[in-house]
Amino acid sequence: MAIDLHTHSTESDGTQSPEDVVAAAAQAGLDTLALTDHDTTRGWQPALAAASTYGVAVVPGIEISCQVRGISVHLLGYLHDPTEPALLAELERARESRRTRARRMVELIGHDMPLTWADVVAQAGVETTLGRPHIADAMVSKGLVADRNEAFERFLHASGRYHVGHYAPDPVRAVELVRAAGGVPVMAHPFAHQRGRVVADDVIERMAAAGLGGLEAHHRDHDAEAVVHAEQLAGRLGLFVTGSSDYHGTGKLNRLGEHTTAPEVLAQIEEQSSGRTTVARP
Repeated sequence: MAIDLHTHSTESDGTQSPEDVVAAAAQAGLDTLALTDHDTTRGWQPALAAASTYGVAVVPGIEISCQVRGISVHLLGYLHDPTEPALLAELERARESRRTRARRMVELIGHDMPLTWADVVAQAGVETTLGRPHIADAMVSKGLVADRNEAFERFLHASGRYHVGHYAPDPVRAVELVRAAGGVPVMAHPFAHQRGRVVADDVIERMAAAGLGGLEAHHRDHDAEAVVHAEQLAGRLGLFVTGSSDYHGTGKLNRLGEHTTAPEVLAQIEEQSSGRTTVARP
C-alpha cells in the first residue's frame, strides 16, 4: 500500500482544493493520504466525500504551527475530534495571529513595492489559513517575483526586513491538546536543517513524555544523516516513524508519494486514536 500522511490544500497553503488533492492522489497511485492543512480542518468534509469517488482512503489530519525557544516546530495530528473546545480555541488563536502577522508584513512590503492586502486576499480567500505562501502568490501575480521560492529567498525569510512574528503554541502543549481531542500527534520533519534552526532532542523527549506518537523521518527536507537521527531517536523513545510528501500542489516541488508510511504504522495511528474520528475508506 502507498500511504502519504502529509498534504495541503487551498484551505491553507496548497494550490489545489481538498477534492483535487484526493484526485491527484489517485492519479499518483496512492491508496491512502492524510489531509493536514495548517491550523484548520475546513478541508475534511470535501476530502472525505471524495474518498469513494476516487478510490483513495482519506485520513483526517492537521498541521499545527508551534514554537519553542524561538524555533518553529510543526506538529501533525491525526484523527482528532475537530470540535474539542480547547484545541479549537488554540487553533483559532494561531489562525488569527497568522492573519494579523500577514497583514503587517504586507504593510511593510507595501512601503517598497506595489502590494496590498487586497492582493493577498484575492489569492487566498477570506477563510483560508493565511500565511507567507499567500503573500508570495500575490507577489507572483503582481510580477514582483517569478515564483514562491524567489519570494521567500528574497523577501519573506525569517531574517528578512519584512518578517513579523506570530503566536504559536508550545509543542508540548500542542501534543497534549491533540491527545485530549482523541488524536495522534506526530512531529513533522523534525531535523529539516535547511528550513532553519531545529530543536534539540530534549524538546522531542518532552513531547514524547506528553504523548507524541511518532516522528516524520522520511521527508524531502531530511538528508541521510537526519533520517538516521530521527529513526534512532524514535527507537529510543518508543515512537513510530512515518514518511510523507508534504505536498502543496504547485506551491512546492514536493510530489505525492515521494515518501510513504508503512501500513502497520497507519494501523498504530488508528489504534491509538479514540475512534471519535475515523479514516474514510472507499
